[in-house]
Amino acid sequence: MKRVVYAILLLVLLSIVFDGIAMAGEAAVIKDQAGRMIPVNLPFGRIISLYGAHTHNLKALGLNKEILGICPGDDWEGKPIFSYHDGMEKFLAARPDLVLVRPMIDQGYPQLIKGLERSGITVASFQPSDVNEMFDYWMILGQLTGKTDQARKMVRQFKDEITRIQKITSGLSYKKKVYFEAIHDRMKTFTPGSMAIFALENAGGINIAADAPSVRGTNIAFYGKERILSKARDIDIFLSQKGTMNQPTVSMIVNEPGFGVIKAVQEGRIFIVDEKLVSRPTLDLLEGVRTIGKILYPESFGKVGTP
Repeated sequence: MKRVVYAILLLVLLSIVFDGIAMAGEAAVIKDQAGRMIPVNLPFGRIISLYGAHTHNLKALGLNKEILGICPGDDWEGKPIFSYHDGMEKFLAARPDLVLVRPMIDQGYPQLIKGLERSGITVASFQPSDVNEMFDYWMILGQLTGKTDQARKMVRQFKDEITRIQKITSGLSYKKKVYFEAIHDRMKTFTPGSMAIFALENAGGINIAADAPSVRGTNIAFYGKERILSKARDIDIFLSQKGTMNQPTVSMIVNEPGFGVIKAVQEGRIFIVDEKLVSRPTLDLLEGVRTIGKILYPESFGKVGTP
């Protein structure tokens, strides 16, 4: 998904263009990941979020009363839960003006999406795949909700903290080689440029699977046990993300047939990290970088679990 896919520049008379958002007079037009053209004459103020990252970012933008509902698993006290499995009646009763989804929902539940749109409810689909797209996505959420100043602050905060962290890693005498597992039972890792690899590399790690090919254009890459074992002696650290699609344990990795030859396994350097910290387009990605940094270089970042 490219920047131009997120925000298309529509020049009407005298347009003002900033941060990838098209401004035509006082109005903006956003293009979402499904190609919808969404005019924003006024901020949306009755929003349902069906993706946890959207919810997290809406809260970070300072919204509250504007949020009518959140998805299962979100943590926002007092907010009703909505799911893409719910019937149209529940959504219509809430009278939202905007429902935020991600492509998986957009493509997998067309009956719900078309029903919402037929009822005059705006649907917008976003899920950035890398950090630059994440910045554009934050700015678009800011434009949709009237919080562009706060969105800019989020971008600036993220960049400033990454600069600070890079000053720590620039002085490392040796950078550790890491295999970062995405899905254990399928022997999948992450593609170069993905948010998880961004977190790893900015924490000072070297991605040992930098040659991993993407699966169907996603951030997940098939690597296979044979290729992992071919680099067994070079893997200083074995990382695995834990989330809905992957529920690894250290013992599971230790007992995986053949993994006993991996240097990190032999030395007990296997670590599990929360996918919400390394794979979601939120400010928590900074905590993901710091968490990996503490794992790789506790003497520089401090031990895991310490401020």
